[in-house]
Formats: sequence, structure tokens, C-alpha cells
Amino acid sequence: MNEASDKNVGSIAPDIAGKFKYWQTRTIIMSMIGYALFYFVRKNLSIAMPAMQIDLGITKTELGLFLTLHGIIYGISKFVNGFIGDRVNARYFMVTGLVLSAACNLIFGFSSAVVVFGVVWMLNGWFQGMGFPPCARLMTHWVPPNELATKMSIWNTSHSIGAGLAVVLCGYIVTLGWRWCFYLPSAVALAGAATLWFTLRDIPASVGLPAIRPEGVSEEEAEYKGTSKEFRQFVARQVFRNRYIWIIAVANFFVYTIRYAVLDWGPTLLGEWKGISIQHAGWMVAAFEVSGIAGMLTAGWATDKFFGARSPRVCVIFMALATFFIFLFWRLPSPPMWIATLILMAAGFFIYGPQALVGIAAANLATKRAAATAVGFTGLFGYASTTVSGWGLGYLAENMGWNYAFGALIAIGVTGTTVFLLAWPARAHGYGMKK
Repeated sequence: MNEASDKNVGSIAPDIAGKFKYWQTRTIIMSMIGYALFYFVRKNLSIAMPAMQIDLGITKTELGLFLTLHGIIYGISKFVNGFIGDRVNARYFMVTGLVLSAACNLIFGFSSAVVVFGVVWMLNGWFQGMGFPPCARLMTHWVPPNELATKMSIWNTSHSIGAGLAVVLCGYIVTLGWRWCFYLPSAVALAGAATLWFTLRDIPASVGLPAIRPEGVSEEEAEYKGTSKEFRQFVARQVFRNRYIWIIAVANFFVYTIRYAVLDWGPTLLGEWKGISIQHAGWMVAAFEVSGIAGMLTAGWATDKFFGARSPRVCVIFMALATFFIFLFWRLPSPPMWIATLILMAAGFFIYGPQALVGIAAANLATKRAAATAVGFTGLFGYASTTVSGWGLGYLAENMGWNYAFGALIAIGVTGTTVFLLAWPARAHGYGMKK
């Protein structure tokens, strides 16, 4: 059967080219919907937190600890499941994770004990880590390297779509009681899991299509997996001994600290610091997410169009600008709501560029044989950031005020920009590298 290269998928037999394009588009869309639904049963907590403080007497430090433990477990899960995700069927893996996350949310909604909240949210963190690895597997098997930044940036909008819809929905239903922020999103996630089961498939071979591979790269190099020992050796060389994957992984810590500081604490901060209602705060955080969609698309397009698929270079520019707008939001403590919203949207636009591109860079450098492992590795660092964005900021805000918390975020943004600069010389991808 003819191979579909990264430049000329359409040059193969028209019936195969048409079928490949159909399944590629379907895979991207359905995996976007699936991953967005993971956020329905993950980012709902941020809207519920203010009401939980009042109803149950839970402190910001305790809520921050939930966020931190969830994030750490999620990062570990994303890493472990990334290694598994490179070797198993993406449909089975993704659906299982979504169903189990929904179940955790239902248990959370029915609970009242702080200890139960902590344990269940940690479990949810583990099951959430089963969402991204199958998507990384799907994207790198269905999209060639020279198109991955553009198409995976489109896929990455699922983060913002899911989180944005979740905070808006929960911003309204929280008026019925904070528990509804867990009941209704769980029902939506379970319905979505059933849809994924019937519509999603695995790699091209699972529907009788040829595999894609970069031009000039042999089929053996692109497709051969070998024994488990040989696969581990490949992963060790391509991921764990790759200095640029280490650099972007460390930089990801700082990207996620800023991102989750806004997502997790945004509604609380806007209410306490600026006196904004929970409904309006939900819309403002959603605006941060929506602008992030435009930022991801712009970053991916610019990477392929102007930077030869070298994602870290775009990350430097976007991270610096995100830090600037966070600083501007901090130094304008009482602007009109529309100005505050625009500044927050600008910060979202630029922080979501590197948020999307870190995974793309890792996937391309590791190649599709180890993409999920590499993305899971960078995610391990990203979600370790919840020690700062969760418990750390909660502690600072409660004991020293939001001004100190924002000062810390500025320092984090500057450091992240500097780390990204170290990856400026990185190659576009890891295909064809010396064995």
C-alpha cells in the first residue's frame, strides 16, 4: 500500500487520500471534544470553591492543598500513562479515563468531609492523566511533523473550550448549590464518553489506512517499535537524554504556574480583590480561555509559517508578552471591568501559546514512537507547578494578600522566559537523528 508522506498525502490514490483526510479530520474533532470534556470534571472546582468556603468553612490553604495534590498526582499520572499511551489503543484509554473522572466528581459532590474531598480529588487527578496521552498518540500518528504545530494548536483549543464552558456553566448552576458544579458536569462527561466510544478510532492502520512518515525517513525508522527493551532504549535516548526536552519541560513549570493561577484562583481573586460577582468572574475567566484559543492558533501558525516548526522560539516571545500583561493587570488595581477583562484576555492569548507549543515541541523531538511519553514528561513538570499555583498562592493570598501573590507570578514569568531562551537552538523534530 502506498505511504502517505508529510508533504504529499494527496498524491496517493484519490480514494485513499480522501478517506485519510476524512479520518484525520474526524480524529482531531472527536479527540478535541473528548479532551474538552475532561475539563468539565476538572475545572469545575474553581467555581465551587468560594461557596464551599462559606458552606463548609474550608480555608484557602486547604483548598490550595486540594489543587496542589491534584496537580502533582495528575502530573505523575500523565507521565506514567504517557509511557503506556504510546503502546495501547487510544480510544479505550481515553474513554476509561473520562468515565472514572466523572465518577470521582459524583462522589465529590455527595461528600462533606475534607479528607474525602482530598482523597477523591487526588484520584481524579490520576484519572485525568489518562486524557492527554491518547491524544498525543492520535495527533502524531495522524498529522505529519511539518503540520503538527498548526493542527495540534487547533486541537489544543480543546483546553480552553472545555475550561471556558465549564466555568461559565458552573458560574450559573452554583446558585443552585456548589454540589451542582459536580453533578451536572459529570453527567455531561459520561454522555461524551459514550459518544467517543462509538466515534473515535486509533491510528490509521486501525481503519485500514497507510501510516504517515516524514519525507526522507525510512518506513523502518518511522514505524518499527521493536521489543519492549528496544522501545525503552529508544525512549531513553529520544526523551530522557534529550537536553532540549529537559529545558522545555522545566520551562513548562513556569507556564503552568501562571495558567493555573488564573484558572484556579481567578473567581476567588476577582471577587475578593476587585469585588466582582461570581457570575461575572466566571465570564472573565472564560474570556481568558477564549483569548487563549486565538493565542494557540496564532502560535502554531507562526511556528510553521515563520520559524520552521521550531516551537521554543515562539515560546520565548509569547512567554515574555504574557508576563507583561500579568504585570499590567497587577499594577492597575481598580480599572473599569472592560479594561480589566481585556488585559486578562491579552495575558490568556500569550500564555496559551507556550502552553500548546511545549507539547508540540516534545512530540516532534521525541517522534511519534515516543510522543506520549515525551508529552507526559513535560506535563510532569507542568503540573508540579501546582505546588506554587495551588497551595503556594493560596498561602500567600491568605497570609500576605494578593499583591504579594501577583509579585511572585511576575518573577515566575521572567524566569520561564529565560529558560525558554536556552532551547532556542533546538531542531524542529527528532526524525533522522543519528541512532
